[in-house]
Amino acid sequence: MFRLGDLAVYPAHGVGVIESIEDKEISGNSQKFYIMRILDNDMIIMIPTQNARNVGLRGIIDGHAVHQIYEILGAKQHHIEHQTWNRRYRDYMDKIKTGSLFQVAEVLRDLTILKNDKDLSFGERKLLDTAKNLLVKELSIARNRDEGEIEADINQLLTTMEV
Repeated sequence: MFRLGDLAVYPAHGVGVIESIEDKEISGNSQKFYIMRILDNDMIIMIPTQNARNVGLRGIIDGHAVHQIYEILGAKQHHIEHQTWNRRYRDYMDKIKTGSLFQVAEVLRDLTILKNDKDLSFGERKLLDTAKNLLVKELSIARNRDEGEIEADINQLLTTMEV
């Protein structure tokens, strides 16, 4: 259960703030909704409170999870399946849609490894940017550090990978 002013993460959109909790009538039924504003782009999302967990709404990760994210990003050896770009795109998009920052970190790591090997498709480049933005935003909040510092940390981890 979230309260007014809480920060939360909505899958594939990132960190937002619960700006209000409102009763709305939809098809004759009264329901409570979280009204959430995504920090990155000011998009407003209405999420039924009773369905929040099912759609993947979650709190910001804790310090232990931050450490695990950095371990995922710094993994030296990881086998990338060589599939067609559109199959990879679907698989990576599915991971991002889970809302799990661990899976988002895997997408960023894997696409970075792939990028070192060959040119990414337009869609893969967009996913790479999306994964990085989602990670930077949430990690900066979780660690209470500037986004630029977090991005530098991530870039350092990704450039020191031995592919």
